[in-house]
Formats: sequence, structure tokens, C-alpha cells
Amino acid sequence: MSTTDLPQQLARTRRFTLGLPTRFTVTPDGSTVLFLRSRGGADPVACLWSLDVSTGAEHLLVDPVVLLGGAAEQLSEAERTRRERTRQLGAGLVGYQTDAAAALAVFTLSGRLWTVDTRTGAARRLPARTPALDPRPDPTGRRIAYLSGDELRVIEADGTADRPVAAPDAPDTSFGRPEHVAAESMGRHRGYWWSPDGERLLVTRVDESQVTRWHIADPADPARRPRAVRYPPVGTANAEVTLWLAELDGRRTEVRWDRAGFEYLTAAGWDAHGPYAAVQSRDQRTVLLLAVDPADGATAVLHEQRDEHWVQLVPGLPDRNAGGALLGFADLGDTRHLTVAGTPVTAPGLQLHEVLGVDGEEVLFAAAEQPTETHLFTHHPEHGVRRLTEAPGVHTGVRRAGTLVRSSLSPDHPGTRVTVHRDGRPELPVSSLAEPAVLAQHRRLTTAGPRELPTVLHLPSWYRPGGGPLPVLLDPYAGPAMRKVVNAQSGFGLVSQWFAEQGFAVLVVDGAGVPGRGPRWEREVAGDVLGPALDDQVAALHAMAERHPELDLSRVAMRGWSYSGTLAAAAVLRRPEVFHAAVAGAPVTDQRLYDTHWRERFLGHPDQYPERYDAASLLLDAPKLRRPLLLVHGLADDNVFPAHTLRLSAALLAAGRPHEVLPLSGTTHSPVGQRLLEHSLAFLNRSLGLDPRVG
Repeated sequence: MSTTDLPQQLARTRRFTLGLPTRFTVTPDGSTVLFLRSRGGADPVACLWSLDVSTGAEHLLVDPVVLLGGAAEQLSEAERTRRERTRQLGAGLVGYQTDAAAALAVFTLSGRLWTVDTRTGAARRLPARTPALDPRPDPTGRRIAYLSGDELRVIEADGTADRPVAAPDAPDTSFGRPEHVAAESMGRHRGYWWSPDGERLLVTRVDESQVTRWHIADPADPARRPRAVRYPPVGTANAEVTLWLAELDGRRTEVRWDRAGFEYLTAAGWDAHGPYAAVQSRDQRTVLLLAVDPADGATAVLHEQRDEHWVQLVPGLPDRNAGGALLGFADLGDTRHLTVAGTPVTAPGLQLHEVLGVDGEEVLFAAAEQPTETHLFTHHPEHGVRRLTEAPGVHTGVRRAGTLVRSSLSPDHPGTRVTVHRDGRPELPVSSLAEPAVLAQHRRLTTAGPRELPTVLHLPSWYRPGGGPLPVLLDPYAGPAMRKVVNAQSGFGLVSQWFAEQGFAVLVVDGAGVPGRGPRWEREVAGDVLGPALDDQVAALHAMAERHPELDLSRVAMRGWSYSGTLAAAAVLRRPEVFHAAVAGAPVTDQRLYDTHWRERFLGHPDQYPERYDAASLLLDAPKLRRPLLLVHGLADDNVFPAHTLRLSAALLAAGRPHEVLPLSGTTHSPVGQRLLEHSLAFLNRSLGLDPRVG
């Protein structure tokens, strides 16, 4: 295969996720690791495997093809939505859950509920109601809770006594399922939690009767009915989310807090110290952590956190260690610290990214001093903070009973490497069957401009110094959801390199608002989600051009998807003297059409700050367009609805501004088709007056 085949490879391998080991569980004694992996780099069907840490032997526990008898997997609409929210690109076992001993694992296939004994591999289909969704065994392994329709149900692990525990009591209500903004914007992908003894559950009741009803149609199939979804655009009513203590016989006790003042449930759980919940105000400036009385549902405030802009939701928090100490975070100065019992335990300059797990008194967390890296650390009351990773790169992992499963991206090795570490034993690799990429990355990690903006420059492998000017393609994400500039060879970097091989100098820049550089940096976009970010892209471009005269500033384009699609469209609309063409995929063109939790975090309530929404509206910029613009949108996108692109196109047409629109039939917010990159390249070549080059 040649370098030009990367788009085809990205589609075939689902962006190199197939064949990659993921979703690790370590048994309580640290002797065995469970994980998911398909049989090859082009095989989409993930299987469940076990790894013996002492011998390195792998054992296949569950093969979905065998369990389904070779039949094609059938997905319910609810399962499709759940996979879209969690960005699952594969098939088969995309997830599983275990009891506390990791002896029993549960999962669904084609809407049917299955269990497997992880010690023997014996799998069994239970006679649960279908379609079953999101099953979770209780910590003791005696029972399994799952969702079916709008109900939360429980079945005994031996397949008996399937019954509803919480069933809808009014129209447009459901139990145990996260509402849209929880799954899409808060990172809360579940709606129920078992008590440690397996006798009760903490469960959400979601009433969406007041939430705006929108529709998703398939214009390619006019006979098909549009699908109705509940989506809360900014300034409108959210789902009413309440929390209940549920008995196995169907009795329920409501958990009580000031819901008028704190309408968002951002997290919940039930550990040895009792049930708890984190609730957030509509303006997101205050979060309360509540202890829940399991007897009557009364709550008491364990901790209150405030911020003048918004309280960040850190993945993995809140939590408690075995001693009951509350784990949280504190933004002090320009550092996000891990806190234990309210006391910061990490040093200034070490930015907390995520809490990955708690094992007894030990906390595993991800943090870094450099915004382009992520490292693994532990905290224990006896020895304090200890760093587990030293090699440059981006590391994450799971740790239990002294066994660490580490997944790493590095600057000198393509692809993810997974290794198992246990004191006194050699490093044990976990086999990856992912395909190697057809091209190598030629990247330079640096900083640009006086703000020291993290930047990567990709040049063609065939380019030599003095070889003449190269058109420039900015390929950022640059938004508050994630970093793209990292000291590692990432999948994003492969796409940037592919464009470089076609004759571009490709710049990737992380600017204002991008996480990883500290709380002040994140909050630079408060009130303005486009201006500071676009300014940083321009500043980095000019700074890099001063160092690299091969960057041709007379031919500059930007491409992006989602937030960076918005930024790309803004680039040609607002800075046409800098940018000469743009490809904008799934852009948010009218901020008033995006969801409450995510957009109000940065711009506030539209009734209070209408000027902020107008300032960020691309629809109002439509008459300014004088550069080539390609708009791309999936017509099945239920995150950034196609209305965003269609309304901007209508505004451009009304203003007499030529542009192009590429609608993707049946495509959601996560496209994987190979032709999209090629179409974008052809548009950029044509718009910038370039001759197509085969790398």
C-alpha cells in the first residue's frame, strides 16, 4: 500500500481501533487481566479475553460470532444511541461489567443478556427481557440489573426472577438511563448504581416531558419516518432528573435536594460509606457533593465547590478511598490539584487530568507538568505521590493489587502499546493486532509565539530544505473538549501527515481553552468561544512562518470537524486576509442550537447574555464570505444537528455568497468513510490553485 491509501485504511480499521486491546479489568489479587480485542486490525467484532499475569498466556473467553451462531448483530435504537454517545466504532462486545471479584462478567449481544464465568469461560444467555441494555452485576455477583425500554430491571444470575425494579410512572419518563446532556456533555454514561451488598440500587428517574422534541430524518429514504429525539437547546428546559433509592421489590424512596437550585446530576455512586451524589447549578458555578442517607433519602453537604466562571467536571471525581476520605480537586492559582479530604496532595504546576481508579487507600491518577503529555501517578497516605511513568508520551491505565495495565502513546513508536507491570516481574506486553499505518509521521513538536502555543508541524516525507514554498493547512481541534497537540504519534497525526504527503505544510495548534495547561488557560474562552481560539491560530501561523520560510502565507487553509469545523468556517468568514479556503465539518453555526450544559458553560444563559451568542454566530457572518468554503455534515448527527450547516448555507445563499455543501446520508457525528478526506483534498487543491500530488 502507498501513503495515498491511508483514507481507505482509516475506514477499514475504524481509525486503527480494531485489533487494539481495550477496556481492562484487573482481578482483586492482581493475577489476571480481562480485556476486549478483536481478532485482527480489520475485524470489527471485539471478543473478551483474559491474560494470566504470571505466564503471559491469553485465553479467549467470549467470541460473539460463536454466541450468535454466525448471525449478524442486531442493534436497538437505544443501543445505537448509547454507542454514539460513547463514540464506539466497533461491534461485538463493545463493553462488559464484572462483579467485585471479577469472577462474573455480563454483556449484551443483539439486545440479549449474557453472563460468562471468567475463570472457566462458560457463557450463558439469560432469559431477560429484550432488548437488554447496559447490564451491571451487583458487587456480590448474585444479581444483574439492566435496562429494557424505559425500565430498570433485575434478574438473578442463575436466570430466575426477572422483574422490574423501576418502571415508568408517567409519559416521557425513564429509569436508569442518562439524559442527553449527561452522556454528551457531562461524561456521565450511566444512570444506576448498586449498593455494596447487592440489596438495593440508586437510580435516576428522567422526565423529558418538557424537553424540546427534535427530529432526525433520512432524506435518502423518504418512506422512513423521522426519528424523534429529546434535545435541550440553550435557554430551554432540561430533563428533570431525580434520584431514588430502589428496593428489589419495587419500592422507592426519593433522594431530596434543592433541585430548583441544582438541576444537574453530574455524578453519583454507592460505596462502603454509603450513597452519594454530585449536583450542579444551572449556571455551573457551584457543585455540591451530597451524602445520601440510605434510610430516608435525606442529603447532607459533604463539600461545596465554586468558581466565578464554571466548576470543571474532572473525570473520575468525586470518589472516596477505603478510609472514607473524599477525593476531589482544587484550582489554586494556575494549577489543578488532586485533593484528599480537602487537602491538595499534588505539587504546583502538576495539572490533574483524571482520576483513573481507587484501590483501597491508593489513588491512580493522570496528570502532567507539560500540556503535551500525560503521566500516571499514585497517591497513598503513607508514601504520598509517586510517579509511575517516565518515558515521554501520553499514558493511561488501570491498577489493582499492585498490577498496572498501562496504555501508552509515544513520540518514537507508532500506535498504542499496552504493557502489564507488577513489582519484581518483567514488563509483560499485551498483544495488539491493530494494523500498522501505511505512512510514517514526520512531525516537529514545538511552541509558537509569545504565548508558547503547543504546535506540531507536519512536512511531506519527500520535502527537502530549500525545496520551495508549501501551501499551509491548519488542522486543529483547539476546543475545550480535548488536546490534539501531544508528544506522541496519535491517530490524529496520521491524518495530518496524509495531507502533508499531498504537498501541504500542516500545522496543528492548541490555543486558548484547550485542557491540560491549567484552569486559567481553560477559562480564557469564557464568554467568547471563537475569538481567542482563532487569534491563537493566526498567531501561531505567523510565528511558524517566521521560522519556516517554506510556509507560503499566500495559500493558507483550515479544516476541522465539530468545534474545529466551527473554527474553520470562522477563519474564512472573519479572517479572509489570512485564510484562503476552509473545510468545515459538522460546525456549530448557531450557538443557540447547541445543548444547554455544554454551551451555557462558556456563554452563559442566552436570555442573560444574548450578545455573546450573537458574537459567536456564524449565521450573522454569512455576508462576509469571500473565500471558498466547503460545509460537510452527517444527516443523522444528533449531537450537532444538520440544521447548523443547512441554516448557514441558506444564509450564504441569501447573501449571494457561493459555497459548497457535502451532505453525508446516514452519517452521525463520527464519520469513518474513506472518501471524505479525498473529497476535502480535492476541494483544497481546487480552491488554492494547486496541482494534485500523489505522495
